[in-house]
Amino acid sequence: MGDQRYVNDEDDQILNPNFRFIDHSVTADDVPVAEDSFRTGCDCADDEECMYSTCQCLDEMAPDSDEDEDDYGQSRKKRFAYHASGAKAGFLRSRILESGEPIYECHEGCNCSLQCPNRVVERGRTVPLQIFRTEDRGWGVRCPVNIKQGQFVDRYLGEIITSQEADRRRAEATISQRKDVYLFGLDKFSDPNSLDPLLAAAPLEVDGEWMSGPTRFINHSCDPNMRIFARVGDHADKHIHDLALFALRDIPAGEELTFDYQGKPGEVDKDELDNDAQDPSKIKDMTKCKCGAKNCRGFLW
Repeated sequence: MGDQRYVNDEDDQILNPNFRFIDHSVTADDVPVAEDSFRTGCDCADDEECMYSTCQCLDEMAPDSDEDEDDYGQSRKKRFAYHASGAKAGFLRSRILESGEPIYECHEGCNCSLQCPNRVVERGRTVPLQIFRTEDRGWGVRCPVNIKQGQFVDRYLGEIITSQEADRRRAEATISQRKDVYLFGLDKFSDPNSLDPLLAAAPLEVDGEWMSGPTRFINHSCDPNMRIFARVGDHADKHIHDLALFALRDIPAGEELTFDYQGKPGEVDKDELDNDAQDPSKIKDMTKCKCGAKNCRGFLW
C-alpha cells in the first residue's frame, strides 16, 4: 500500500529493528494443515453466482431475506456477507457487522476470478495505514483517509503456532501479560467434540510480536471503532482462519484505529474484573487499561 512506516512526534523511540513486516501470516513447521484431498472450492460459472446460496463457499452462511431471480426466472437468495452494489459495495452487511458471525469467502481454489465480489479479504488491504507514537500508549495506528462503516481495513498477521508453543512463549516472556497482547487464539471454530481432528485439537494462536503488519500496533479500546471477524477461505483450513478487521462505524481520517482485545463489546464481565481488582493476590497480575473511553472497564485482563 506504500504506507509511511511510522511517525514519531512525541519522543525519541523507534520501532524495534528486530521487528519484521510481513503481508501474509507465516505458518510454523509443526502446525498441522489439511490434506489436499479435503480441499474444496466453488465451481460457480461466473463471479455473480458467488453472492448466492448456490455457491459452495457459502454453505455455512445464513441466507439473507434479499431475494431476486436468475436468468431463468428461478428465485435465489443472497448469502454472502457483503453489500453487492452502490456506494456500500464490498462493505459488510449490517447483520454480519452486528452479530460478529464468521465470514466465508471464495479463495484461490475456486473457479471464480480474483475480482469476485466474495473475495474482499482475499484481495487484501486497500486503505493506507500509518503507525504513529501516541502520547501515553506507545505506538498506535491511524488511516490518512476516511474509512466507512463495514469497510475492510486489514488482517492481524503473525506467526501461526501451536497452543503448546504459545504457552512456552508466555512462560519465557519477562512479563507474560505483555506477551498476551500479541497472541490471538484461532478458536472461533474449536470444538473438542468435532469430527474434524484439526478443530477438535487445542486451537492454534497467532503471534504478532516480532513479525506482523501495521495492525500489530493497533491499541485496545473498550469503545472500539473496529472489530475482528473470523474469515474462512477453504473450509478445510477453518482452524487457521484469518483475523479480519472491519470498521464498526465511519472513522474520519486521522482518528486512531482501535479494537477490543477481548472480543465483542459486552462479552467481558466487568463485575468480575472489579472483584479481581479488590483481591491483592490477583491485581498484581492484572493489566490496566489506558483507553480513556467513557465505558472503560479499567483493566484489559
